[in-house]
Amino acid sequence: MKILVSSCLLGENCKYNGGNNYSPKVADFVKGHEVICVCPEILGGLTTPRIPAELVGNTVTNREGKSVDKEFRKGAEIAFKIATDNNIDLAILQSRSPSCGVKQIYDGTFSGTLINESGIFATMLKNNNVRVIDAEDL
Repeated sequence: MKILVSSCLLGENCKYNGGNNYSPKVADFVKGHEVICVCPEILGGLTTPRIPAELVGNTVTNREGKSVDKEFRKGAEIAFKIATDNNIDLAILQSRSPSCGVKQIYDGTFSGTLINESGIFATMLKNNNVRVIDAEDL
């Protein structure tokens, strides 16, 4: 099986704060499978570390009020092309991310409040009938 995984889940330090979201559950789940790692935010040209960003309405904006929507959407498109070029069977994505959140993302107020929406990349995958799992659901 070909599994696309958010890079941070396998220990790549690409998270906004310079860290990662390493998940032993994800690492164990993907053993023996072909794994393709992506970080849409890095693919879109954002640096690590970077100012936290959330979807504010339909625009990804960082905590300082600057739009980073172009970078997030570019990264999602590149990651989606990688997914389709590799004919993945499954995607395991990082929870709550404005790119990869599957079930919930932050509401755009930078208050830690979650809403039942998906991130940009997760939405692209879902809209194209790719099976997507939130890392927390493994």
